[in-house]
Amino acid sequence: MRITSTGLCLALVALLTASASADMGMHGMPFPKPKPPPVHPPHLLLAWGSMYGVDGPLLGEENAIRGVVGDEAPWVVARARGFLTTDGHLVISVRGLVFKDDPLSPPDEIGKNDEAQFRGLVSCLTEDGDSIVPANVVTGGFPATTTGDSLINARLQLPNPCIAPIVMVLAGSEDKMFAVTGFEAEGD
Repeated sequence: MRITSTGLCLALVALLTASASADMGMHGMPFPKPKPPPVHPPHLLLAWGSMYGVDGPLLGEENAIRGVVGDEAPWVVARARGFLTTDGHLVISVRGLVFKDDPLSPPDEIGKNDEAQFRGLVSCLTEDGDSIVPANVVTGGFPATTTGDSLINARLQLPNPCIAPIVMVLAGSEDKMFAVTGFEAEGD
């Protein structure tokens, strides 16, 4: 069988026509190319370099913060820092989160942490119809040392919108707050 240049050209035209028509919809109009969904990179929502160990009026239920009660014994935190992004990435690095030297602390636990794990909590204000209500989301547990060191690194599903976020460190075994974003000046 002999292929002529005319036959080769006709075969090439047929192939190109079939290929072009595969990209065409009804009436010879091209199919629209799907657009990728918009990508919104996460943004830094909150970053901090200190936390306040619960004590004084924050102990117990009377002055709960957005429904989260403080532990019944006072805590102190040597160092804490972290960040929260708009896609719910929460990182809390805490050092020295231990029972405070205080008469309300268990005497044999002063300067120690008695929890095997710490959890992170993000509390936002969010919309509920025409009202603003608190909404809290909590991480799973992360290992904590007896000297009160822990690294919490988790992804949370934040409420939308998330307004005025507050970050807390909770006990691993119960819903009690040990520390919250904030500070107290030395000597106060």
